Amino acid sequence: MEPAEDYSFPPASFKPLLNEISALLRATSSTLAVAETTTGGLVSASLLSVSGASKFFVGGATVYTTKPRRAWAGWTDENVVNYRGPTPELVTELAANVREQMDVTYCIGEWGAAGPTVLGPPIVHVVGQTYIAVVSREGFATRVVNTGVAEREKNMVAFTKATLVLLRDVLAGDVKLEQ
Repeated sequence: MEPAEDYSFPPASFKPLLNEISALLRATSSTLAVAETTTGGLVSASLLSVSGASKFFVGGATVYTTKPRRAWAGWTDENVVNYRGPTPELVTELAANVREQMDVTYCIGEWGAAGPTVLGPPIVHVVGQTYIAVVSREGFATRVVNTGVAEREKNMVAFTKATLVLLRDVLAGDVKLEQ
């Protein structure tokens, strides 16, 4: 008999954070959407792992290439031509567009470079760096995360946790929204 696979997801260290996010969203009857790139759906999957997620989670988009960026982020030909890499402004715009399209209270956005390789000039990506935004009708908060690691899977998990931490910090009132 083969040893049993470990199918536990999300990582055990995420569970208290996810439960806190769920409680904060449910206490205010808030709704949530996700727009993610380099986390590849892990933020959405983590949130959906919480029992009762249907009370707050509306949906998510993985906007990894140009086609979904046109559909979800409202990108035009000009955006594609002028793209030079992720920025706090781009991830905020992405989250704002998805929040509006999904008609939710909050949208979290994530956009970075998990590595180990990145596109070259004129595109500027820093391996192990991502930009995160939480957007609501009241404003936005952003955070830049740099892991200093060039391992794709480790960065994807670290970016996912950092995205969830910013969401929790905004929901708990520990991070104030900018206008």
